[in-house]
Formats: sequence, C-alpha cells, structure tokens
Amino acid sequence: SMGVALTACTVPAVGKPGFEIQEDEMEIGMGIHGEPGIQRTDLMSADETAGVLLDAIFKDLPLQKGDEVAVMLNGLGATPLMELYILNRKVSEYLQDKGIRVFSTSVGEYMTSLEMAGCSLTLLKLDDELKKGLKAPSDTVSWVQTEGGR
Repeated sequence: SMGVALTACTVPAVGKPGFEIQEDEMEIGMGIHGEPGIQRTDLMSADETAGVLLDAIFKDLPLQKGDEVAVMLNGLGATPLMELYILNRKVSEYLQDKGIRVFSTSVGEYMTSLEMAGCSLTLLKLDDELKKGLKAPSDTVSWVQTEGGR
C-alpha cells in the first residue's frame, strides 16, 4: 500500500491538522491516521500520481509478468469518487503493460482519514487460497461481500 495526500486531516483529539501542505503540493507516503509522509512534491497529474504510487509498491512487492493481484483504491475522505476512477484507469493500464492480471478491483472509501483529500493504493498478490477468501461472503462494518460479487 502507498498513499498520497493533497490536504492534511484534523484528528479531533488534537484539534489541528497533522501537517501543513500548500495547495500546489502533495504528500507521498502519509499515514492513514494523518501522519506526514516520506516525500513532499509538486502537485502531479492523476496519471503521474498513479505511476509514483505503483513504482513505490513494485519496489516493495516484486511482481512478475503473469502474477495476479487484487487492487484497492481507497479514498481518504474528501476525494470525489470520479477522481479515484481516473486514477484507477491509469493503475489498470500500468498493470496491463507489465503483464499483471487483475482479479478484482475495489474503488471507494474503505478506510478514510476523516476529511483528508487523497487516496491509498493497495495491491495484494494472489494465490488460489487468497482468491477463495476474496470471493467468500463477508459482512463487516466497511465491507459486504456477497457470493459472486461485492
């Protein structure tokens, strides 16, 4: 997983944003609880942002041509769903270009950082057991999986 933030969030117990960021900047690698990231850059396009996130994930999760993954693009609270789908388009193209098969894709708000603008991208390398688990019915606070789909 790797995240990117365009704004900070305000944790209620603290009462102020966890970090400050300018309108023309983005924070890469920030924590889901609003912790500052590992790098601050100038604002990038959706395609460039998807590439940065994927490149970082590929350094940690060496995927090979023919591998199969589940993709989750998670909004952080203030990112419109349409923007997440724009990012997902580039994620799909990137994986296809590398010969990585996508078993399932989930785009939405699953674990937010209150009112933070940004997203986190997660790739899960799959085997038969994990695919079976992903297809299994479940019912949790943030996820309902029915047989055959979400």
